[in-house]
Amino acid sequence: MTQSSIEISLAGKAALITGAARGLGAEMAHTFARAGASVIITDILEKEGQATAAEINNSGGTAVFIRHDVTSESDWENVVASAVKQLGGLDIVVNNAGIEICSLFENTTLEDFQRILDINVNGVFLGLKHACKAMKPGGIAGKGGSIINLSSVAGLRGYSGLSAYCGSKGAVKLLTKAAAVEFGQLQYGIRVNSIHPGLIPTNMGEAVLKGFVDLGLGADEAAVQQAFERGTPLGMKGEPADIAKAALFLASDQSPWVTGAEIVVDGGSTAC
Repeated sequence: MTQSSIEISLAGKAALITGAARGLGAEMAHTFARAGASVIITDILEKEGQATAAEINNSGGTAVFIRHDVTSESDWENVVASAVKQLGGLDIVVNNAGIEICSLFENTTLEDFQRILDINVNGVFLGLKHACKAMKPGGIAGKGGSIINLSSVAGLRGYSGLSAYCGSKGAVKLLTKAAAVEFGQLQYGIRVNSIHPGLIPTNMGEAVLKGFVDLGLGADEAAVQQAFERGTPLGMKGEPADIAKAALFLASDQSPWVTGAEIVVDGGSTAC
């Protein structure tokens, strides 16, 4: 017997994706739009964000760019209200915006540490807070939905040169679980999950390779890349589409009983 494939649809859903001007966020925006969602793209990178929205619109999808600093509570209030007004609702929020700095513990400044926490942790906290207020019963969207937080394999294990980033992504993991429990117990109809990517070839991924070389943790970028691949049981490099497909599943109605989960997309590296 041949089993038919299941096509995941987001038709009729409205999604907000932070840090979506480029990289993983842009890939998720394209993937969600192809699946039928209307997408709000937010970022501080205005030119790139507008270009990504234009690409989606030119391909027959629906996307709007809004400039958004995820560390600003007033920006969050504006973006959520604008998303509901322009798209007619809010069903999916992806807290993707984040930064990474390669630095040894002894050389990491308090200012850099605080900056990483501000964007990677406070930005997710504010996203959870304002998405919840809008999506819960009685909110301006009021139909529940799915919130997806981008953590990392660095939120599951330690890495030399990435102490601040590891700390921030570990915090995202447990913020996700706390929100999943609270929103579930309060019957908000909002599922909350985290995705933990391995090393992916994006602007940020390439910066990590260079950072490891600069710290003396590898001879050159190719050697660092090969070291990551050797530590991956599947023996292959991940791609942005791998992360976007995981997000698509979590955003869709195909995952109604999935909340508080850690979806690890790393080729098996953290299983070793």
